[in-house]
Amino acid sequence: MQWERWMIAMVAPVLIAHTTGAAQNQRLSNPLKSDPAAIRRGSLFYRARCAGCHGLDARGVSGPDLTAALAGGMSDERFFQTIRRGVPGTEMPSFDAEHNADAQVWEMLLHLRTLTSGGAAVKATGDVASGANLFRANCASCHSVNGRGGHLGPDLTRIGASRSLSALVAKVRTPNQNVLPGFQPVTVVLADGTRIRGTRKNEDAFSIQIMDTGERLQGYRKTDVREVILEPRSLMPEFGSDRLNDQGLNDLVTYLGTLQAPGTTAAPQR
Repeated sequence: MQWERWMIAMVAPVLIAHTTGAAQNQRLSNPLKSDPAAIRRGSLFYRARCAGCHGLDARGVSGPDLTAALAGGMSDERFFQTIRRGVPGTEMPSFDAEHNADAQVWEMLLHLRTLTSGGAAVKATGDVASGANLFRANCASCHSVNGRGGHLGPDLTRIGASRSLSALVAKVRTPNQNVLPGFQPVTVVLADGTRIRGTRKNEDAFSIQIMDTGERLQGYRKTDVREVILEPRSLMPEFGSDRLNDQGLNDLVTYLGTLQAPGTTAAPQR
């Protein structure tokens, strides 16, 4: 999944080929001091280029929680190389040296480190067992954990490692604010008027591939299609307070926060 590749790139060590000699032990570190002007420039650059995916507070929207990665010990070198190279297979672009000066990357890092200097992120305090039950009842038909569950929505096996509490709460309460690529809701209207609803997986000038609401992968030639309707609302329902009270929400996101690697929590049964 895309967000898994994000986390592998942002959290796992970046393997860099070294030459022999003195350069072999050379390490990158931020050459800028934490002066207000550099931090301010980094804040502006971050807002313009990164906040759309990672949020203004860097705690994650469609991209991962950068404050968690930095607070977890990400080195200056790893941050710099990830920004420079991007993350293949995701929406994370490369910030190549031709268009982005090194100073911009380092200034952005200075800004991000100010967001982690206030202490650890707030942790959910709900009941994990209750949250797991809520997940099984309301979410597991569309989302999988450790290979068990539905596939209409994103895999959540490691969601706790890439999303902050606030991002998880926002996604449960208001799922229409951000829809990940590959999960855009769509209705395909065939030539005979038949309507098939699902999520768009791929599309080109000649065909469209979707996963329908029965989790069947379907491909259609556009010559056989009357209309392709991109739906404005996610297939995920909104869990407002009338459907999930605050205590239930706290339990659910507490459970989701435990999902950080295979085997860290029991997989919900379908």
